Amino acid sequence: MRYLPLTDADRNAMLATIGAPSVDALFSDVPAPARLAAPVDLPTAMGEIEVERALGRMAEKSVSAGSVPFFVGAGVYRHHVPAAVDHLIQRGEFLTSYTPYQPEIAQGTLQMLFEFQTQVALITGMEVANASLYDGATACAEAVMMANRLTRRRKVVLSGGLHPHYREVTATHARFLGFALHAAAPAPNGGEDLLALVDGDTSCIVVQNPDVFGHVRDYSALAEACHARGALLVVAIAEVVSLGALKSPGEMGADIVAAEGQSLGNALNFGGPHVGLFATRERFVRQMPGRLAGQTVDAEGRRGWVLTLSTREQHIRREKATSNICTNSGLCALAFTIHLALLGDAGFTRLAALNHGRAVQLADRLGGIPGVAILNDHFFNEMTLRLTRPAAPLVEALAEGRILAGVPVSRFFPDRPDLANLLLVAATELTTDEDIEMFAVTLDGALQ
Repeated sequence: MRYLPLTDADRNAMLATIGAPSVDALFSDVPAPARLAAPVDLPTAMGEIEVERALGRMAEKSVSAGSVPFFVGAGVYRHHVPAAVDHLIQRGEFLTSYTPYQPEIAQGTLQMLFEFQTQVALITGMEVANASLYDGATACAEAVMMANRLTRRRKVVLSGGLHPHYREVTATHARFLGFALHAAAPAPNGGEDLLALVDGDTSCIVVQNPDVFGHVRDYSALAEACHARGALLVVAIAEVVSLGALKSPGEMGADIVAAEGQSLGNALNFGGPHVGLFATRERFVRQMPGRLAGQTVDAEGRRGWVLTLSTREQHIRREKATSNICTNSGLCALAFTIHLALLGDAGFTRLAALNHGRAVQLADRLGGIPGVAILNDHFFNEMTLRLTRPAAPLVEALAEGRILAGVPVSRFFPDRPDLANLLLVAATELTTDEDIEMFAVTLDGALQ
């Protein structure tokens, strides 16, 4: 029997109190295409055994990333997660902990967050980092809003190499907060002139490194030019392992870094949950969103940890909050911290080198196939291929042959037919020689 605690009279009374004509009216802000016209076509009730069997049959239709050659990236990457990570994050004191509303009682949680912040600051080359955000896309939007507050300007320039999901999340915030977005066109070949879009109202330029097409660049000159015009440089990073090999955003002169930390400690998980990384300069710390855990000493001189900043202030002065983001991704941040601690500095650098090496091997093999051109002069572990045929049907055909060949660029830019032949492919330390050869042979055959 379904559990329905409210009667029709109860619902009508509640609707009358808030002035809504119906329950459906409560969902008016949800776009019609996102709403179901009828209940999902599933049985209304089944026993536990029957549910397990039904879900098992549904799961068999999916192809797991570890069971086939896998070259999908585009913002989420398949890396090896040490067994120690899952073992440790499933300890009860970590698995059941939540947002520390009485933080100093949760010394273990605060120490973990402090270690996490230290790691993020070190690998990004920045001075201070927060206790994590939801994911890279929301971190990017928060970085833009922070730049608006710092500069008191309302125009934002987005690179054409910024991940489309990051762009869309930022655009959603812009729509409701009333700041202007000037997004450059997709630049699969690079060469965009972002400074030409900067004027006296520009708060920041947002770039990504490596960008969504896999290009690697040094943005030091752009940072200097931004600062000369009173604007800030925001660097987004979708593949955090790249920081083990590339010049850090801090070294380039970035003011704010917004990154996705999924690659360390967190499996693909069908697209989530993820963990957003956020770092900045110390002089900007008061405008940083989220929380900041700090180190101190108690009355007896013993080391301890405190919640130094809690800038959202939802529970006190919501209208004055720096950010109304609700919580940090604590368990995913813990997984990140454990994985990076296990690697250490040398291991992190070695992991990045393995990724780049595999990508070079992939580029060398695919670049020799007739009908395949690689657009990248410099890349980390991901690149863009230009094919002689539309990429989306090829990806579907290769998937039928149990090869997950990458992400068609047309999936992100369906209104750009000139990008239909572009394919994003990624390689990591888990990519094998056999995977690369199978992909190359099958792709070669499909293009003939």
